Amino acid sequence: MYNTVKILHSYWAYLVLLVLILATFNALYKMAADKEYAANDFRISLFALIVSHIQLLIGLILYFVSPRLQAFSELGMGGVMKDAVNRLYLVEHPFVNIIAVALITIGYSKHKKKLTSQAKLKPIAVFYTIALVLFLSRIPWNTWIS
Repeated sequence: MYNTVKILHSYWAYLVLLVLILATFNALYKMAADKEYAANDFRISLFALIVSHIQLLIGLILYFVSPRLQAFSELGMGGVMKDAVNRLYLVEHPFVNIIAVALITIGYSKHKKKLTSQAKLKPIAVFYTIALVLFLSRIPWNTWIS
Protein backbone atom coordinates (compact mmCIF):
# COMPACT_ATOMS: atom_id res chain seq x y z
CA MET A 1 0.00 0.00 0.00
CA TYR A 2 2.81 2.39 0.88
CA ASN A 3 4.43 2.15 -2.57
CA THR A 4 1.12 2.66 -4.36
CA VAL A 5 0.25 5.75 -2.33
CA LYS A 6 3.81 7.07 -2.73
CA ILE A 7 3.63 6.73 -6.52
CA LEU A 8 0.18 8.35 -6.60
CA HIS A 9 1.39 11.21 -4.41
CA SER A 10 4.44 11.73 -6.61
CA TYR A 11 2.61 11.73 -9.94
CA TRP A 12 -0.33 13.77 -8.66
CA ALA A 13 2.21 16.42 -7.62
CA TYR A 14 2.99 17.04 -11.31
CA LEU A 15 -0.68 17.82 -11.92
CA VAL A 16 -0.84 20.05 -8.85
CA LEU A 17 2.22 22.03 -9.95
CA LEU A 18 0.99 22.34 -13.51
CA VAL A 19 -2.46 23.58 -12.51
CA LEU A 20 -1.14 25.84 -9.74
CA ILE A 21 1.40 27.41 -12.10
CA LEU A 22 -1.36 27.93 -14.66
CA ALA A 23 -3.72 29.50 -12.11
CA THR A 24 -0.99 31.70 -10.66
CA PHE A 25 0.35 33.01 -13.95
CA ASN A 26 -3.18 33.44 -15.32
CA ALA A 27 -4.11 35.66 -12.37
CA LEU A 28 -0.81 37.58 -12.50
CA TYR A 29 -1.10 38.13 -16.25
CA LYS A 30 -4.73 39.26 -16.11
CA MET A 31 -3.95 41.61 -13.22
CA ALA A 32 -0.97 43.14 -15.01
CA ALA A 33 -2.84 43.45 -18.32
CA ASP A 34 -5.94 44.84 -16.58
CA LYS A 35 -8.12 42.14 -18.14
CA GLU A 36 -11.59 41.14 -16.99
CA TYR A 37 -12.16 38.21 -14.66
CA ALA A 38 -14.01 35.50 -16.60
CA ALA A 39 -15.68 32.15 -15.94
CA ASN A 40 -12.54 30.41 -17.20
CA ASP A 41 -10.51 32.12 -14.46
CA PHE A 42 -12.95 30.81 -11.88
CA ARG A 43 -12.59 27.27 -13.25
CA ILE A 44 -8.80 27.39 -13.28
CA SER A 45 -8.56 28.65 -9.70
CA LEU A 46 -11.19 26.14 -8.54
CA PHE A 47 -9.35 23.27 -10.25
CA ALA A 48 -6.11 24.34 -8.53
CA LEU A 49 -7.96 24.31 -5.21
CA ILE A 50 -9.41 20.85 -5.84
CA VAL A 51 -6.22 19.15 -7.03
CA SER A 52 -4.20 20.64 -4.16
CA HIS A 53 -6.73 19.37 -1.61
CA ILE A 54 -6.66 15.91 -3.16
CA GLN A 55 -2.86 16.00 -3.00
CA LEU A 56 -3.09 16.94 0.68
CA LEU A 57 -5.34 13.96 1.38
CA ILE A 58 -3.03 11.60 -0.51
CA GLY A 59 -0.08 13.08 1.37
CA LEU A 60 -1.74 12.58 4.76
CA ILE A 61 -2.47 8.96 3.91
CA LEU A 62 1.13 8.53 2.78
CA TYR A 63 2.41 10.14 5.97
CA PHE A 64 0.58 7.70 8.22
CA VAL A 65 1.43 4.54 6.23
CA SER A 66 5.07 5.54 5.73
CA PRO A 67 7.76 3.47 7.41
CA ARG A 68 9.54 6.77 8.12
CA LEU A 69 6.94 7.55 10.77
CA GLN A 70 8.62 4.98 13.03
CA ALA A 71 11.60 7.34 13.25
CA PHE A 72 9.66 9.39 15.82
CA SER A 73 9.48 6.44 18.21
CA GLU A 74 13.02 5.26 17.44
CA LEU A 75 14.86 8.61 17.43
CA GLY A 76 12.49 10.92 19.25
CA MET A 77 11.71 14.41 18.05
CA GLY A 78 15.26 15.61 18.71
CA GLY A 79 16.74 12.81 16.63
CA VAL A 80 14.34 13.46 13.77
CA MET A 81 15.18 17.15 13.80
CA LYS A 82 18.94 16.44 13.72
CA ASP A 83 18.63 14.26 10.59
CA ALA A 84 18.03 16.46 7.51
CA VAL A 85 16.26 13.74 5.49
CA ASN A 86 13.89 12.70 8.28
CA ARG A 87 13.24 16.34 9.14
CA LEU A 88 12.31 17.08 5.52
CA TYR A 89 9.94 14.12 5.12
CA LEU A 90 8.41 14.09 8.61
CA VAL A 91 8.27 17.76 9.56
CA GLU A 92 9.12 20.35 6.90
CA HIS A 93 7.42 18.87 3.82
CA PRO A 94 4.07 18.12 5.50
CA PHE A 95 3.97 21.32 7.58
CA VAL A 96 4.89 23.73 4.79
CA ASN A 97 2.58 22.04 2.26
CA ILE A 98 -0.36 22.13 4.68
CA ILE A 99 0.27 25.86 5.01
CA ALA A 100 0.43 26.16 1.19
CA VAL A 101 -2.91 24.37 0.77
CA ALA A 102 -4.41 26.61 3.47
CA LEU A 103 -3.16 29.68 1.56
CA ILE A 104 -4.76 28.41 -1.65
CA THR A 105 -8.01 27.93 0.24
CA ILE A 106 -7.82 31.42 1.75
CA GLY A 107 -7.04 33.01 -1.63
CA TYR A 108 -9.92 31.19 -3.29
CA SER A 109 -12.33 32.12 -0.50
CA LYS A 110 -11.29 35.79 -0.52
CA HIS A 111 -11.65 36.09 -4.29
CA LYS A 112 -15.27 34.87 -4.20
CA LYS A 113 -16.28 37.79 -1.96
CA LYS A 114 -14.96 40.46 -4.31
CA LEU A 115 -17.05 42.19 -6.95
CA THR A 116 -14.63 43.68 -9.48
CA SER A 117 -12.20 41.86 -11.76
CA GLN A 118 -9.00 43.31 -10.28
CA ALA A 119 -10.24 42.68 -6.75
CA LYS A 120 -11.04 39.06 -7.65
CA LEU A 121 -7.69 38.43 -9.33
CA LYS A 122 -5.52 39.96 -6.61
CA PRO A 123 -6.15 37.38 -3.83
CA ILE A 124 -5.66 34.54 -6.30
CA ALA A 125 -2.42 36.06 -7.57
CA VAL A 126 -1.03 36.77 -4.12
CA PHE A 127 -2.06 33.66 -2.21
CA TYR A 128 -1.50 31.19 -5.05
CA THR A 129 1.97 32.67 -5.72
CA ILE A 130 2.98 32.29 -2.08
CA ALA A 131 1.60 28.74 -2.05
CA LEU A 132 3.49 27.90 -5.24
CA VAL A 133 6.76 29.18 -3.76
CA LEU A 134 6.14 27.14 -0.60
CA PHE A 135 5.38 24.00 -2.62
CA LEU A 136 8.52 24.43 -4.68
CA SER A 137 10.64 25.03 -1.59
CA ARG A 138 9.73 21.74 0.10
CA ILE A 139 9.69 19.29 -2.79
CA PRO A 140 12.34 16.60 -2.22
CA TRP A 141 13.85 17.27 -5.65
CA ASN A 142 16.59 14.64 -5.50
CA THR A 143 14.09 11.78 -5.05
CA TRP A 144 11.16 13.25 -6.96
CA ILE A 145 12.86 13.77 -10.30
CA SER A 146 14.93 10.56 -10.28
